[in-house]
Amino acid sequence: MTRIFIGTLGTETNPQSPIPTGMNAFRDTLLFHGDATRHPPQYFSAPLHVWRQAAETCSWEVCEGLCAYAEPGGIVPEPVYQQLKNELLSDIAAALPLDAVLLNLHGAMISETCQDCEGDLLDAVRNLIGPDTLITIELDLHCHLSQTILDCSDIVLTYKEYPHTDPEIRASELFNLVHRTLAGEIRPVMAMVDCNRIASSMQTLSGPMAELVAWMHEAEKRPGVLAVSLVHGFVHADVPDLGVRALVVADEAQTLADSVARELSDCFCTIYDRASPNFLKVPEALDLAAVTPGTIVVADSADNPGAGSAGDATFVLREVISLGLTDATLGIFWDPVAVRLCTEAGIDARINLRLGGKCGPCSGDPLDLVVTVRGLATDHWQSFGQTRNRIGHAAWISVENGPDLLLSSIRAQTFHPDAFTGLGMPVAGRRLIVVKSAIHFLAGFEPLADAVLYVDSPGTSSPTDNKRSVEQS
Repeated sequence: MTRIFIGTLGTETNPQSPIPTGMNAFRDTLLFHGDATRHPPQYFSAPLHVWRQAAETCSWEVCEGLCAYAEPGGIVPEPVYQQLKNELLSDIAAALPLDAVLLNLHGAMISETCQDCEGDLLDAVRNLIGPDTLITIELDLHCHLSQTILDCSDIVLTYKEYPHTDPEIRASELFNLVHRTLAGEIRPVMAMVDCNRIASSMQTLSGPMAELVAWMHEAEKRPGVLAVSLVHGFVHADVPDLGVRALVVADEAQTLADSVARELSDCFCTIYDRASPNFLKVPEALDLAAVTPGTIVVADSADNPGAGSAGDATFVLREVISLGLTDATLGIFWDPVAVRLCTEAGIDARINLRLGGKCGPCSGDPLDLVVTVRGLATDHWQSFGQTRNRIGHAAWISVENGPDLLLSSIRAQTFHPDAFTGLGMPVAGRRLIVVKSAIHFLAGFEPLADAVLYVDSPGTSSPTDNKRSVEQS
């Protein structure tokens, strides 16, 4: 009987973030010890569900190990990385012999002593299981694709879409390649080309990047081409493997893989200058929102927890309050202390509340506000694709003569309107919606928006401070 191992270990490390990515960050986000598929799928556990279901359909034996993912933040303390790595390796060792290992990794984890945790992990896996067992990897497209990752793996592919609407689709495609490889139908080879670019917030729902994704799908229809991926990279990490990479998996023909990878790189470079959104300073964005009819969604990209920011920056909120904007909804603010105070006060309570600005200069100064508690939840969730993801205890507050705010006890970027509406907060039809996110909000919020604006501020994940080109002359 065919035996496979499935597991997950990941986070996205922003070295500028003041928030260490410790074990509690994994516990808050996603931490299962061999039983993730017995629980409802979450964003980073969903591929494991896909693989288990597909394997059981084939009557394969599934060995499931660690499933650990943390909301992006700062450097992972070395003992935490080593503990999680060793647990995953122990799980694999206990499952031997295996025909294939399928791992869902992010690809941008950095510990105190290692800038390529995924490469380090895969090297250990290869040494453990030997040269003949397949190692296959699904990566977030915001990964750092190192040569070590490729050397230690047989098949690597990444998401194609940003917002990431396709992790389950890519997981299914990866399983299909594993199935065909084990059946002897294909012999995968890989090629990577460095595009000599650094990407920032290149969404794929529309515009030039959507056209490039369509090109990638068409390229996969060519004889011998098995998978085509474009690594965007994670712009906020200064590591040797930072940058956009073209990755192609082909059937046995290395020259074909090399050729298509170079072609993809060339196609990307032709659209590079047109692929990123226009980032506005806070006053400029709010002035434009004021004269633009309808519902305006503003992305607070510089305070995006999905890029390692705290989610407690007050720069945009301070401006909204100073302008006297009341028909506005903002969130998700990470402030466990404020949530606790609101919970203690109870619904309909009118209290003085100090909000935000707790994690350093990139969070701005805290705001002292008079607020009314409108709604509370003890275990709140928001949707992301087909999955639901925790934001912990939550509070809906209305600022006196100001906007409505959503506060949470677990740090998370804003994915979907149900984060707000689940507490009864007004969203549809509001003049202004400010989300602490970069691109992932688009899938849920764009249908509500008459216009979408991207704002830059001094936050930890400022997109303009980090958008650079490394084009070589």
